[in-house]
Amino acid sequence: MIAAVLALLAIPLAAQDTMPPAPFAYNQLDDPALEAQASELMLTLRCLKCQSQSIADSDAPMAGDMRHQVRSRILAGESPQEIRAWLVARYGDYVSYNPTISATTWPLFAIPVLVILLVAGVLLRRLGKRSGAAEDAA
Repeated sequence: MIAAVLALLAIPLAAQDTMPPAPFAYNQLDDPALEAQASELMLTLRCLKCQSQSIADSDAPMAGDMRHQVRSRILAGESPQEIRAWLVARYGDYVSYNPTISATTWPLFAIPVLVILLVAGVLLRRLGKRSGAAEDAA
């Protein structure tokens, strides 16, 4: 019984990998200027499956689908900013290597600054105590 349920759950996953790639997943656009725009954008978008590669570098089927979306939307006349906004709305801020400051990402920018200020404060306090102790001893 459990094996039958697992087999039924695995069918959609296997079907996705056996589908042919989208037309623009591995084929460049005929117009070099449009392909340059698409390539530049694809280098700044993260593959959600690989997570350490851009969609331009990834061989994952999902990255191919995302490359197809980027190229087909560029071909339809959308700007790279509009395409990025659509992908961020669809997949979240994580898809972009260039995140914007928003309600969900501001801690990523604020916490390192706070840590640096805290460390600087501790160091200044300790160095101040040492120089004060040296003056008292003299």
